[in-house]
Amino acid sequence: MGKLTSYFANVKEEIQKVIFPTKVQIRQAFIAVFLVVIIITAFLSLVDLVMVNLVEFLVS
Repeated sequence: MGKLTSYFANVKEEIQKVIFPTKVQIRQAFIAVFLVVIIITAFLSLVDLVMVNLVEFLVS
């Protein structure tokens, strides 16, 4: 039982050391991730369009 009590005491101590992000930091990270996903999606769509047209040109 002593090990279990010690474990939870250590968990509580470590949780107090954690620095949780603020709402502003979460919003900024969300916007950054969203923009990167949009940019990568646009790039891959462009590459796909070029490849489709290239294959159609070579096949026909």
